[in-house]
Amino acid sequence: MSELATAARPAGIIAKTSRRVAVAVTMSIGVGLLMMSVWRSSPSSLFLRTIILGLSATATFAFFEVWPRSLPRWLQRWALQVVAVGVCVPVTTLLIYVLSTPQGAPPFWENQGRLDGFTHLTFAGILLAPWTALAAIVRQKEAFARDQKLTFALERSELERQAVDARLHLLQAQVAPHFLFNTLANLQALVDAGSPHASPVLRSLIQYLRAAVPLLHEPAATIERELQLVRPYLELMQMRMPDRLQYAMNVDSSVLQVRCPPTTLLTLVENAVRHGIDPSEEGGRIDIDIARIAERSVVRVTDTGAGLHESANGLGTGLTALRERLQLIFGDAAHLRLAPNNPRGATVEIDMPAQV
Repeated sequence: MSELATAARPAGIIAKTSRRVAVAVTMSIGVGLLMMSVWRSSPSSLFLRTIILGLSATATFAFFEVWPRSLPRWLQRWALQVVAVGVCVPVTTLLIYVLSTPQGAPPFWENQGRLDGFTHLTFAGILLAPWTALAAIVRQKEAFARDQKLTFALERSELERQAVDARLHLLQAQVAPHFLFNTLANLQALVDAGSPHASPVLRSLIQYLRAAVPLLHEPAATIERELQLVRPYLELMQMRMPDRLQYAMNVDSSVLQVRCPPTTLLTLVENAVRHGIDPSEEGGRIDIDIARIAERSVVRVTDTGAGLHESANGLGTGLTALRERLQLIFGDAAHLRLAPNNPRGATVEIDMPAQV
């Protein structure tokens, strides 16, 4: 945005003009008070002439602020304004004295008293007006720089927010296929083995997806809605391996409306099934504990399955994506911890702000 555009914004024209007029009148009165000792005419004529001179310089400053619309590269607008104000002072003073000379009276330069008044007024105006114009330009440029800095900061903040939203949507998009492909792979194994559980599992999967898919792409969920996903998922998994999976839920009712990233609880439970219960010959048990502690909520999923396995970053794909989503939404205020569960299995805990 150019200085011209900034100066021409309708919202600031009235306020800017009022400030400039007030400054011009105040300084004109101050100059009049300083010249009282050398002024030979009436004080009212002195203050009237200094005010006219100040307003004329202000109008000249404002006029050359917008005209001409474009300048040659070698000429800076601020220099044009300062020079114009400097030229305006003697011209305006000359017009004042010429127009105030009574008809038939000799010119003011033939009257020593009036000539002295012209000289004093011109000298005071040239001494003060260009420097005032220069100070106004400096302040205007500083204000413009602050405005630009704020504008750039707002634009950068908006771009960062858009980038975070895009990253969050990408991570969320990875969650639904991750769960769906794992479930379909398990279903295919049942079909290949000729298991009589394949058909009920498929029907349960269809029912689950009809209820779950609308929830997967919401920008935020609640613990209550997460439980609506997890319960049918565990029922589906228990139907697939009834002798190898048991589960229990212990949920504090005060935490149901706490907001969280979509599929947070589902990711933890699915991770426990896939990496804990499935690889274990004996199967195991999954315990879900969700509690609210002051202004924070703690989600803990414990399994007695195969336990932790080393990976490149210590977390699987699902937990890695979940940790990134928590970081994008809560920053450093949320933590995901993975630890062994004695005597066997693993515990995944999320500690995050209890935002409703």
